[in-house]
Amino acid sequence: MYLSGTQTRLMGRIMQILAEPHQEHEIRQQAGELVMQLLHAQFYASFVWHPETQSFADTVQINMDPGNITDYEAYYQFNDPITPLMQRYQVAVRSTDILPQHELKQTEFFNDFLFKDGLYWGVNLYAWYQGNNIGDMRIWRDKRQENFSNDDMMLLDMILPAFAASLVRARGQHTADPANRILSASTSYLSPRELQVAQFAAKGLGDKEIARELAISPTTVRTHLDHAFKKLGVNKRHSLVRKLGLH
Repeated sequence: MYLSGTQTRLMGRIMQILAEPHQEHEIRQQAGELVMQLLHAQFYASFVWHPETQSFADTVQINMDPGNITDYEAYYQFNDPITPLMQRYQVAVRSTDILPQHELKQTEFFNDFLFKDGLYWGVNLYAWYQGNNIGDMRIWRDKRQENFSNDDMMLLDMILPAFAASLVRARGQHTADPANRILSASTSYLSPRELQVAQFAAKGLGDKEIARELAISPTTVRTHLDHAFKKLGVNKRHSLVRKLGLH
């Protein structure tokens, strides 16, 4: 495999990011921006798998509609014909390795989720540690481009060990830092926005007040609270507050 000068520089920058101390969210965001450039892709998303709730959360997205991502978290991830199979791989895997493109295009997942943002050709990369999926990269190209090549797959496989090691280090630093222990361990199940909403709810704010604080709609507030309820196995605000240790 031949690397151009641009590809060599991008690989160097990716490896540098993955070697530096960053929080998990920063790793997935910064590395994702560079991987998109490396693979000439237009779209990127990254999630963390929560086995306790059997769901993906903690979303990082680039060039995707946040509302579409919210729909994915709430519905489409539970009606996804390809990701559960792709998640089993410990090497880069294309969507077409799982399901032929003509079959994918006939699904609700493609027409009502992927196609909304223009996602057409996809490749996923999953970081594993001690049998647990601790983070992923989902890279997509639009219809105007070609599917990801075997060389593209090799580049991702070269990045994977450093990506996984970087996430493992970030988790270790987070655990070791006493300043980060002020929140209950249960908060790790929530996305950053869900945690923000829960914190305001713990202060006694209503949906409309929280919406004003975060510049979102009351309906979105309700959606985030419902997600938090589901993830933590509670059904009332005061139970959520106790569960998170935010009272």
